[in-house]
Amino acid sequence: MNKIKNKKKLLGIISIIIAGFGFSTMQIFVKLAGDIPSMEKTLFRNVVASLIALMPLIKTRYKISIPRNCIFPLFLRALFGTGGIVFNFYAIEHLNLADASIIQKLSPFVVIILSCIVLREKIEKYQIVSIIIAFFGILFVIKPGFYGIMNKGVIAALLGAICAGSAYTALRYLNLNGVKKEFIILFFSLFSCISLLPFVIVYFKPVNHIQFFYLVMVGVCATIGQFGITYAYYFARASEVSVFEYSQIIFSGLLGFMIFDQVPDVYSIIGYIIIIGVGIYMVRKKNGED
Repeated sequence: MNKIKNKKKLLGIISIIIAGFGFSTMQIFVKLAGDIPSMEKTLFRNVVASLIALMPLIKTRYKISIPRNCIFPLFLRALFGTGGIVFNFYAIEHLNLADASIIQKLSPFVVIILSCIVLREKIEKYQIVSIIIAFFGILFVIKPGFYGIMNKGVIAALLGAICAGSAYTALRYLNLNGVKKEFIILFFSLFSCISLLPFVIVYFKPVNHIQFFYLVMVGVCATIGQFGITYAYYFARASEVSVFEYSQIIFSGLLGFMIFDQVPDVYSIIGYIIIIGVGIYMVRKKNGED
């Protein structure tokens, strides 16, 4: 029994690291796409995600059965997920990527609080301490600036973090109740496309060929991240895997070096060591208890 549990936890950790890679590359392509309205980017992202998510459902001819107690959480997951993406893209456009990322990484704290309140999941003290330490590690990596409380970019990033944490908590509930992962992604993507379409029509901005390619890649990378997140919260408790979302920062640093020739400074390296060290400690500590 413990071996099965440990295997699922490991699969959850691997899945969320894959998600971190997917979302970090998504952010790169969001920046490369240039001055396109955030809602248009979000719509394009989820159109691609819808098509990809639809494939396994058609191939295997899943018979979708949604428990009545999951209908409302399914809508909440889609609503908060859509809001989180729009706010995140807006923040990326109005803040530098580092500042937007650090605020976005407040979402695991939201997940932990809501998982404890809504899902009644037990949170160990060492897990809370580890997440706090990992948060300070991120501060070393991205060295955020300071903005006024009324700055629109900061407010958008904060709202994005709250929405993301709420969406992931709803996702965990759906997984615990047996709702198929592919359907969750498809429903979320279709909901986002339908709800954003009127805004995109009003504020539509034409794109050139290279921007079109970047937007396609935003959708592809986001789908990789979305599947990773979905499987991560299926295999393991939110409190066990949420800390590994910080792997996205490491991937962003590596991709920034390879694509934009950005060399990490000594503070970033210290942050990498802190984050990796906390991750190893979390795994060893939890394995010692099981």
